[in-house]
Amino acid sequence: MQLRDALADYKRHAEHPTRFPGERRTTSGLFSGLGERLVHVETDGSLRDFGYPISGLWGIERSRFGIRPTGEGDGADIVWFDDSATQSYTDDGALVVTEHETTYGDVTQYDLTVDDAHVTRFETDADVELVAFVHFQPDGRDTLVGQLYHGDTVETYHAEEHDFLASDPAFEHVEGRIPEQFDELLSEGEVELPRPLSDDRYEEGQLSGAVVGTVPFAGGSATVGHLLTDDTETSRKDALDTVRDLVTLGHDDLRARAAEQVEGTVPDHDEAGAMRDDIRVLSLLSGSLGLRIAGPDFDPYYAYSGGYGYTWFRDDAEISKFLFESDEKLGLGLDAWHERSARAYCRTQRADGSWPHRVWPFDGSLAPGWANARLESGDDADYQADQTGSVIAFLATYYGHCDDADLRADIEETLSLALDSLDETLDDDGLPVNCQNAWENMTGRFSHTTATFLEAYAALALSDLDDDLTDRAADRAHEVHDGVDRLWSDDRECYALRLEDGELDDRYDSAALALVSAHRTYDQLEPVGDDRLDRLVAHVESVFDGLWHDPDESDVKGLVRFEGDDWRMREQSSEKIWTVSTAWGANAGIELAGLLAAHDDDRSAAFVEKGQSLLDLVLPDGPLSTENGYLAEQFFDDGTPDSATPLGWPHALRLATLATLADESLAGSAVLE
Repeated sequence: MQLRDALADYKRHAEHPTRFPGERRTTSGLFSGLGERLVHVETDGSLRDFGYPISGLWGIERSRFGIRPTGEGDGADIVWFDDSATQSYTDDGALVVTEHETTYGDVTQYDLTVDDAHVTRFETDADVELVAFVHFQPDGRDTLVGQLYHGDTVETYHAEEHDFLASDPAFEHVEGRIPEQFDELLSEGEVELPRPLSDDRYEEGQLSGAVVGTVPFAGGSATVGHLLTDDTETSRKDALDTVRDLVTLGHDDLRARAAEQVEGTVPDHDEAGAMRDDIRVLSLLSGSLGLRIAGPDFDPYYAYSGGYGYTWFRDDAEISKFLFESDEKLGLGLDAWHERSARAYCRTQRADGSWPHRVWPFDGSLAPGWANARLESGDDADYQADQTGSVIAFLATYYGHCDDADLRADIEETLSLALDSLDETLDDDGLPVNCQNAWENMTGRFSHTTATFLEAYAALALSDLDDDLTDRAADRAHEVHDGVDRLWSDDRECYALRLEDGELDDRYDSAALALVSAHRTYDQLEPVGDDRLDRLVAHVESVFDGLWHDPDESDVKGLVRFEGDDWRMREQSSEKIWTVSTAWGANAGIELAGLLAAHDDDRSAAFVEKGQSLLDLVLPDGPLSTENGYLAEQFFDDGTPDSATPLGWPHALRLATLATLADESLAGSAVLE
């Protein structure tokens, strides 16, 4: 997102009650891109690239498509597609279909991202021509950009990145346009794009990333395609040949290409489509190394957040663990995913055994962050120790299923170093040292961080690794298990959010629900006692009740993140509902039911019901699923989705919860029948 576009959005939404002005939202529309490029198709058919963190290439900043009557030339009125279109995916892949209704006739738009290219095909019976406005940002620039014309193809470039635009049939007319000028940026009104040509700027057609072209329909179809390249890797000739071939793809060709991109097999009982949607979303957010962005980055200027287009090792490793467990239970065929993730974690580990705050998914290098104390001279307060715990839990679980001898050796070395790192951040009382929390907005000694330590140590102790390592991990697991009692609040009957300076901050925290799955893993090492089971039951019930939010303004309802959460509230006066928290609640309910069932505790059935009721809220037809089938991070009370959309973490939580239900037959859920 360039500053011009951010300012335009600011003008549109400065006074909006639930929109944060200056962001690039993805709470509507659908994504295509199961390879390295990630393209958002808005409900008006416009395109925008979100794939830089995955591919290292920037692509389209903004675009617009419309039609006008054939043969009437520039004087004909253009009908730009609006946002009232309907959208859907075709089959299990990422072929997006957008249905437009216009005064000139109906138009169907098909969008598919193929590797670093994207194809947009339009079909209609109307006697019209296509008008396409596409503004590229090679190397993340919208200044110091140039264009080259190759007959039927336009090339935009800055330095290394070169972006190619072609059409079929060939453009009847194509030209460059300069973006908004200073006086237009400073004016109160928004500038309509594309801008008209300037009479006195003879060079403007070749010193901009913005292109306007008209394309005739032949046989009822017109196609526009674009390819992003790094000129150190792809020659101009090869790029031109590739993009020219792509725009000749027909509808059936696009469906075939989309089918080729699909990894994994969805179970037959996925009648609600939730598992298919979860696997698609997690594939969309993944790069070739196996690292994922948390979600599409809607706030690149850090105006209201710290950004989302990065890999956090907490989120990513939790997703990896949920995927692996789901695959084991349902046979999803995701072996290649697990292997890529394991290799990526081995590759990105620091010499001290920890993992940094955030990295770029396209190469694993250090990304901007604020929790890198272990790279600085500070103490562990500005370090998120739960991230290392989450990676250990996945690698230790995956290790016994890895068939590659070299990778197994790498995992052994990685886990040995990681155990040293985890031990360094475990205090003598069995709790993690003072550090940052999962929500990244506090420091203290957190229940959630403790849960990740308990699960990491227990998973290591249960693994097939060397006895010295597993025995040491088992000792630490017992220490943490005992230390958990220090976090208990008798007054609120829950495990506190944190210990801060020796005092309990016993607010309810949805992240503390992670204690349930951690104890279920620990239960395989040593049976959880009755007193601890009672406390876990009370804890989950208290958190469910304390964080439940059911506003009167809309159908949305679910769990808020934690008591007193005031982040991204805009004009709302109370905490917002989070899909992560609600899905976490569903998962905790089902996991607790399984733990209780293993102890022949008749309270199990009640938690199946509690977990299922929360799960229903995040299923595709639930109030916390957007119209396009994605789980946005947050919802306002009026039903407006907000923040990163889709967010990978709740999709993985939902998949794991459905897999557990299916595998253990804990409920005769309508979703699974």
